Amino acid sequence: MVTVGFHASHEQISPGQLLKDVQHAERAGFGAAMCSDHIEPWSARQGHSGFAWSWLGAALATTGLRFGVVTAPGQRYHPTIIAHASATLASMFPGRFWFAPGSGENMNEHVTGDAWPPKDIRQRRLEECVDVIRRLHRGEEVTHRGLVTVEQARIWDVPDSPPPLIAPAISVDTARRAAAWADGLVTINQPASKLKDMLAAYREAGGRGKAVLQVHLSWAKREEEAAAIGLDQWRTNTFAPPIPWDLPTAGHFDGVGEHVREEQVRASVNVSASLARHVEWLSEYVELGFDELYLHFVGQEQAPFIDAFAAEVLPQLRTPESSPAEPQLAAAAATPASDASA
Repeated sequence: MVTVGFHASHEQISPGQLLKDVQHAERAGFGAAMCSDHIEPWSARQGHSGFAWSWLGAALATTGLRFGVVTAPGQRYHPTIIAHASATLASMFPGRFWFAPGSGENMNEHVTGDAWPPKDIRQRRLEECVDVIRRLHRGEEVTHRGLVTVEQARIWDVPDSPPPLIAPAISVDTARRAAAWADGLVTINQPASKLKDMLAAYREAGGRGKAVLQVHLSWAKREEEAAAIGLDQWRTNTFAPPIPWDLPTAGHFDGVGEHVREEQVRASVNVSASLARHVEWLSEYVELGFDELYLHFVGQEQAPFIDAFAAEVLPQLRTPESSPAEPQLAAAAATPASDASA
């Protein structure tokens, strides 16, 4: 049974409104939610960037949904901080929280003033952080000296069930490499052939857990409006790595996105005024083998999207035995945007 969740975009919506939106999404029948941990939006037109960890506590306490967050230990956050924050949420809300540790983006990490490392070093640093976090979640006292340094760290409130660590990836190589440590895989909508190769690489390398897809989409009652929303809000997210990894500020992203055209946005965002077309796209992802789909409407006004998709799209993706009133609280979670950072 596929889970269809709501992506809460901190970069585009203020924290208070986003909390109302995710509560609305639960009432409408979305079965889970996820977000990304940013300090900088992708564009000044998006204009927001609430602190995900504070927001998650409020969202978990005021809904019955499972939640996850894509984050980056190693520079802006010491891995003990991520271990501590995630352990607390997992202890308070058993079975309802997961996180996806990635190698990060300069736009969020440059604030420390430290040099931005090359990708291979960031990847090794991430893997050290994952090892530290898992040991802390087991209640160990950890000392580690490598690309990150940890001295006699211990978490005193360890959850009975540690939160799943889901690997964010946007390349086949990263998906394959993550199989060594991950409890699942999360990526973004890309061409079907690439998604198929990523899933195969992860599974063939021994990757376990659920396969999760964050789906960028733009919908409105008129095609022209749907296209205009996508171009306005998501044109800075149409570039292949290393651009999304390495640019430092929203101003830089707006600069490189100034001349992006509608057809380029359509290559990254499922744009259509037809709800039936969105059902087709989402059904194709399920057929590829994805267990969870998180729908990211790239506009800033979420209510029309939530209501329309709840009425016309979600019912066509559910199996007969699934129910919009069952948020699957007891299920062990397993689940980007360019936020996959991989």
